[in-house]
Amino acid sequence: MITVKLLGGAKKAFGLEKFEIDLDNVTLSKLIDYLLSVKPADTLELDTKNILIAVNGADSSALKGPNTVLHSGDVVSIIPVIHGGGRLCFKVDSKNAELFCIKNQKGKNYDFLTLLRKKFPALVMEGVSPKTITGILHAKKILAQTIYAKKHHLLLAKKTETDILLRFAATTQISGAINAVGIEKFDEFVIIALGNKSALDKIHNHLCPNLTSIDLSKNSKYLQKLFRITKQQISAVESKHPLEDLLAEKAATLFQ
Repeated sequence: MITVKLLGGAKKAFGLEKFEIDLDNVTLSKLIDYLLSVKPADTLELDTKNILIAVNGADSSALKGPNTVLHSGDVVSIIPVIHGGGRLCFKVDSKNAELFCIKNQKGKNYDFLTLLRKKFPALVMEGVSPKTITGILHAKKILAQTIYAKKHHLLLAKKTETDILLRFAATTQISGAINAVGIEKFDEFVIIALGNKSALDKIHNHLCPNLTSIDLSKNSKYLQKLFRITKQQISAVESKHPLEDLLAEKAATLFQ
């Protein structure tokens, strides 16, 4: 038996939180095909292009992606990545998160972020350079590490926000992190926010005049150069997202 856990929109698509399937030695892609074949016709659609899948707690992209072979006893968790109204929303460990691409004025970005933190104290927020994040998957992998570290009292700094910054920069030195991924020298930057949906909705409305579009997918070459990641290292990772996995690995190997 393979146990399938459904979160968020996936739960609504099937009307269940989890169920067991009598399958063994099947690929992840075959499992998804099977799930779509048994999904009730009168429920929400499951957008398989915008889901994150974990197998026994490990991101499937760090395994063999859709070719990951599943066996009886495995637990597969399906987590939809939300793209509503152009918003970059997602979930990490059942927590709501969102990326905000901000247009401001270089030299004044940290003041802008400080005021936001005072106005929305229920949210954890950190800013990173528009050149040093590849998108939702990158943010999700880093935030998952920070959330785990906080649960187990292993944060790299006293503040959760600083832990996020350090992990994006792959360093334990705050000055080095600010130099590598800091926001002050740009007219645009990215805010990573973590908190409840209501607070995220409120800050989204507040930020509307400052929101802009940044093509984060173009940052790969810059990040490879910044973190000295070679083509050989990229090709050696069996994953659909090798760069994000390597960046996450660098963040995970940091110690206090």
